[in-house]
Amino acid sequence: MKKLLALLLAVLMIAGTCIAFSSCKKSEDTIKIGLSGPLTGSAAVYGKGVANAAQMAVDEINANGGLNGIKLELKVMDDVNDPTKVATNYAALVDWGMQVSLGTVTTQPALEFKNLSKNDNIFFMTPSASADAVRAESNGYQMCFADKKQGVAAANYVNGLGLTKIGVFYQSDIDYSQGIFTEFKANLNDTITVVEASFTEQTKADFTTQVSSLKDCEFIFMPIYYSEASLFMTQAKAEAGIKTYYGCDGLDGLESVLDLSTIPQAITMLTHFKSDADNAKTFVANYTAKYGTDTLNQFGASAYDCVYAIVGALKAAIADGKTVDANTSASDMCEILKGQLNGGYTYSGAVTGTGEVKWTSEGFVNKEALVHVLKEAAAN
Repeated sequence: MKKLLALLLAVLMIAGTCIAFSSCKKSEDTIKIGLSGPLTGSAAVYGKGVANAAQMAVDEINANGGLNGIKLELKVMDDVNDPTKVATNYAALVDWGMQVSLGTVTTQPALEFKNLSKNDNIFFMTPSASADAVRAESNGYQMCFADKKQGVAAANYVNGLGLTKIGVFYQSDIDYSQGIFTEFKANLNDTITVVEASFTEQTKADFTTQVSSLKDCEFIFMPIYYSEASLFMTQAKAEAGIKTYYGCDGLDGLESVLDLSTIPQAITMLTHFKSDADNAKTFVANYTAKYGTDTLNQFGASAYDCVYAIVGALKAAIADGKTVDANTSASDMCEILKGQLNGGYTYSGAVTGTGEVKWTSEGFVNKEALVHVLKEAAAN
């Protein structure tokens, strides 16, 4: 009897522990999506846009029945755009039970996340980490254009403008800027003269010298981030010889740090998201109603598409006879998603590109590149 009573008490104690700490099983029967991104710091406008839009997608999908009745759950951790913080974030997400991931928001953290997730075979689809090397492992995918794709697309656009001379302003010590510029230059018509001006992390406090070097270039290509672009444009306001700035996805967020009406030049950018496009209007309306306009950008739109694309691919796998539920391991989930995306899966209804997204056999995204006019040139 004493042994039976002791056994009964032990069972009750274990049950009490399970109830109190949810340690005996998943606290919720959800599919868990992890994300590391800059919620604070200089790149926070990107991270907040991604976190907001991803959560909005999760909320919408859950409101419509989830993944065949299974709800989604999103956990976002702040990496401050610092790759040294990624390992801690990654470990916490794995401990939480992450089954699939949006990786990271920016490139340098993504390269660290890629190495960590490879060992655990956790599928990730980054909305915005654009370096080609992010896709070096078979578990990693991109919703954004890779740097090489951006460089080629930008060169093709410039080749069609009939220009004979352009300026290029880039950051030489980061993969993002240097990678885009290398591909851009390799694909630019050799009839176009290129005037180059560069900077590094240590020299980005003042661009007086670079403005002087490029002041006679009517068209300047800027494969850089918005904070540095803002400083250059501000310092070059009086240069009448400069007519147009053209950048890539790094210019997204420029309006958050610069009053564009104070810049006399036209500002355009290569993008996969235009807020006034027909396929983006509902997303924009819903996002701004919930979060305002300060963090509305293509990074968030891409994250929104990531969530829907992952869920769509999992639904397709279920239709093909695969088992996907809250207890599916991260490694099994990865193999299921790879089988879909490498097998020709098409995500329709995207708010980026023109509405349809596919992936190449190497895992790079395949969709339409767009040109977005941030502002027209001021009238003379």
